[in-house]
Order: sequence, then C-alpha cells, then structure tokens
Amino acid sequence: MSEKKFDTLLTGLIPALILPALTLVGFWIVKSDRGFVDFLQHFQQMDMLSKVVSLTAIPNLLLFFLFIWTKRNFSARGVIFATFLLAFVMLILKIV
Repeated sequence: MSEKKFDTLLTGLIPALILPALTLVGFWIVKSDRGFVDFLQHFQQMDMLSKVVSLTAIPNLLLFFLFIWTKRNFSARGVIFATFLLAFVMLILKIV
C-alpha cells in the first residue's frame, strides 16, 4: 500500500487555519469601506464577532470533503482540529 502524498495532519491544519482568515479578509474587502480593525471592532460592539468568525469556518467544510474524497484522512483530521481551534476562538470571543 503506497502512502498518499500530502496526507499529514499539518497538510490539513495549515490550510484550514489560513482559509477562514482569508474568508474574513475577503468579506472585509467586499462589504466594508472601513479599516480592518474598525471592521472587527464594529462587529464586536454589535456582539456579532463570534458569529462572523463562525461563518468564516464554512469553507473548511469544502476543504474537509476534498480531503475525504481524495482519501487523505490525516489531512481531514487536521481540518477538524483547526475547526475545533476556531470554535475555541469563537467561544473566547463570545465570553469577552
């Protein structure tokens, strides 16, 4: 049985951490005329920052299924781990 190329925990973890950040930046570019920090502070003041961060995790679902369909299970585990880290960040934002 040959080992799949790019089937490591880090191969899933790193893109799954970067993708939500890129999604948030893309949302900021498309929807806001403010600075990035003002954009985040606006959502924090409205008590919606954790909701916005949770929406940025949706592209990870596509990444997860891409790894599952290509039988890269360790990479899929990395995506799950990154999503749990993102959930922890959302929890912290909700508390603060």
